[in-house]
Amino acid sequence: MEKARPQWSNPLQFVFACISYAVGLGNVWRFPYLCQMYGGGGFLVPYLIMLILEGMPLLYLELAVGQRMRQGSIGAWNMISPYLRGVGIASVVVSFFLSMYYNMINAWSFWYLFHSFQDPLPWSSCSLNSNLMGYDEECDRASSTQYFWYRKTLNISPSIQENGVIQWEQALCLILAWLVVYLCILRGTESTGKVVYVTASLPYCVLIIYLVRGLTLHGAVNGLAYMFTPKLEQLANPKTWISAATQIFFSLGLGFGSLIAFASYNKPSNNCQKHAIIVSLINSSTSIFASIVTFSIYGFKATFNYESCINKVILLLTNTFDLEDGFLTSGNLEEMKTHLASTYPKEYSEVFPQIKNCSLESELDTAVQGTGLSFIVYTEAIKNMEVSQLWSVLYFFMLLMLGIGSMLGNTAAILTPLTDSKAISSRLPKEAISGLICIINCVIGLTFTLESGNYWFDIFNDYAATLSLLLIVLVETIAVCYIYGLRRFENDLQVMTGCKLSWYWKIMWAFVSPLLIISLLIFYLVDYILAGTLTYQAWDATQGHLVTKDYPGFALALIGLLVAASTMCIPLVALGTFIMNRRKRGNTSTIA
Repeated sequence: MEKARPQWSNPLQFVFACISYAVGLGNVWRFPYLCQMYGGGGFLVPYLIMLILEGMPLLYLELAVGQRMRQGSIGAWNMISPYLRGVGIASVVVSFFLSMYYNMINAWSFWYLFHSFQDPLPWSSCSLNSNLMGYDEECDRASSTQYFWYRKTLNISPSIQENGVIQWEQALCLILAWLVVYLCILRGTESTGKVVYVTASLPYCVLIIYLVRGLTLHGAVNGLAYMFTPKLEQLANPKTWISAATQIFFSLGLGFGSLIAFASYNKPSNNCQKHAIIVSLINSSTSIFASIVTFSIYGFKATFNYESCINKVILLLTNTFDLEDGFLTSGNLEEMKTHLASTYPKEYSEVFPQIKNCSLESELDTAVQGTGLSFIVYTEAIKNMEVSQLWSVLYFFMLLMLGIGSMLGNTAAILTPLTDSKAISSRLPKEAISGLICIINCVIGLTFTLESGNYWFDIFNDYAATLSLLLIVLVETIAVCYIYGLRRFENDLQVMTGCKLSWYWKIMWAFVSPLLIISLLIFYLVDYILAGTLTYQAWDATQGHLVTKDYPGFALALIGLLVAASTMCIPLVALGTFIMNRRKRGNTSTIA
């Protein structure tokens, strides 16, 4: 007798699982960066348009497929057509690649969380050199937060060619991160369903606390004014629209198979249309909300750096020209600089190279995303706050919750197709399958704890999923609309939910969303071709900043392998299925 499929305890549990998966680190560290790069508040216009044209329809499509077929990604697409089984396999491969490196972010979050209990924070100032006569040279050239990230955390090598050794502190944090993930997924929906309440709700509590604190910080208004002042000329920039479409696409986690896996545990009568709208709106609202928090922190950091720069110039000029304390102020500085330059030209020319050009606008224009935002920019702002340990603990705890929530979705995309397979599930219990996946990923993930590990992390982060996911979701929309049949799928949904499919969803699925995905694919392919030799950012300890270097041949080979390993599943499996069917027909005709 076939075992009954597990189900979510209630629809709210499913919604929380989707929110926990979709609302991740990209909402906190990529969306604010895109706002900064592409017109502040003006970026919201293309973002919301892409949400309607691309985000909601594709999210609903994946949830509907999972709920209708009641299988993981491989089984679901195999039911639509055996030739499409490769789409599900490609999703599993991409999710496997993502799980390999994504949990490293949770390991870093653990590392920073543990160090957040120290007083003072270990990244608040540079350590003394071996002679105890001055600061460490590398730290002095960079900054205390950069030094803690690149040297104390990563102990990064000068290039990707120099692998170095495993950093065992980071390795232990990675093992801890995988142990936490394993405990969360141990019993499938039974355990995951309880964990998602925490991983989905706690980040909002921390964001609200940070918002209240951020708005009371000195200079926060400068950051918020920068965010909400629209630069409408950016709407004419094609990259603004491409970035908005890309952010919507990846933020919702489309193509990984996680949403299909989650929806497969729904009751057939569940209103997945309503849930698709709720999840997509909450996801986008969270991005905007997180940006308000981020820009209030940006404003504080930029104002602090700007005022520190002004004070250093005032001190320099006061000491050089023997002025009275308090004579120079930020209000009369520019006027007095002109006066001193004309009155004491020789002395001023000697000191001029040491006078920094302080600008609040340039401080606010400094755009950072990804690990640079979380582990350098935010830590720099936190160290200057009162009771900095508290704010540091809260921030990295929030990152941890967001990261674990996303990992639950990533692992579900791998585990659901495996547990659906009778060949595997009949031999191994669910706990053993979960354990094997976690152990394999953890062992491979130790690569990212090498001294060159951050460079390998960037390769996986930049190239393991982008093109593959676009191709996967394009094939998904074509498969539902033109292979399975849009009218047939519409009837299935009506039988399941009792709701008739509106013209909006049909037009988006059949025409608009596929055209947008094709446009994104063309853009990325052209961008890669025009870019020429692929490059990466390497840490130069002698200069105290990042430098651009070309990827060596073996790194380029890995990039090609990452892209091909998932994308080639689709045509190869289809070809294999075609050959197998031809052989079966040939054997049948021979017997006849």
